Amino acid sequence: MPRMLDVSEDVRAEIGDEEADRLLAGENAPGSYDCTSCRTPGDSEQERTSTVLFVGEETAVLAFAHATCIPSQVVKVAEEQLQGAVRSITGTEGQAAPVTPTAVGDQAVLGVTSGLVLIDNELHPALVVEPTAPIARPGTSGATDEFLPLLIEQGFLPVADVNRKPGALAGWSVLLAMGQLHAILQPGTGGGSPVAWWQAHQPLQVTEGWRAAANKSHTVLVFAAPVGSIGQQPREDLLRDALEKAAANGRLVAAAMPLAGT
Repeated sequence: MPRMLDVSEDVRAEIGDEEADRLLAGENAPGSYDCTSCRTPGDSEQERTSTVLFVGEETAVLAFAHATCIPSQVVKVAEEQLQGAVRSITGTEGQAAPVTPTAVGDQAVLGVTSGLVLIDNELHPALVVEPTAPIARPGTSGATDEFLPLLIEQGFLPVADVNRKPGALAGWSVLLAMGQLHAILQPGTGGGSPVAWWQAHQPLQVTEGWRAAANKSHTVLVFAAPVGSIGQQPREDLLRDALEKAAANGRLVAAAMPLAGT
């Protein structure tokens, strides 16, 4: 039975017309799948479904997502991350485990919160990144949470005092378009084009104050903490308190990144 699949031109160019046509005809596409974006079940016979191709240096994995979550696209990821995803594939062929920016976990999703942080009597636009579950290194059992060590290896630095502005992280940036937050970008492998370290399922709204501060400084402070360190805070003063507590407990890293877009 034909599937309600969306195959973008970029995906078609990567997999070829013959394979794309087989997918659209329902020959190689699953009926049911777990959305690679929101991780809830989908059915390509009943709802529009995006084909998402994760591409590493040597490996490519085709996954599926609700079209309402993300469009059909090619996502470039590090080869070691993709190999971890391949090892984690379960069920119908082609249903890949979610590829997170630093590791592949069964359920881990990165939550991102925007807020303004006061440093030296100046408001700075900030993003706080916290996974929904512990992050393991690709190919490991995940006995320990490696989220902070992995980020430190990428150049993030531990935060001892939230009142001090973190240092810049070369090659990374925060993508804002039409006043909405789209992604945090990291350097591509081998000096290639930047790739998404985190990408919003749907563009996130930021406040006018946040956008104004970002356009003024052209810099965004990105804080990251392990699962359970920050939580969803309804007010910026509570968010600040949670950041300071995480820093005091040695559970906070940060970096300053240039703003890309407006």
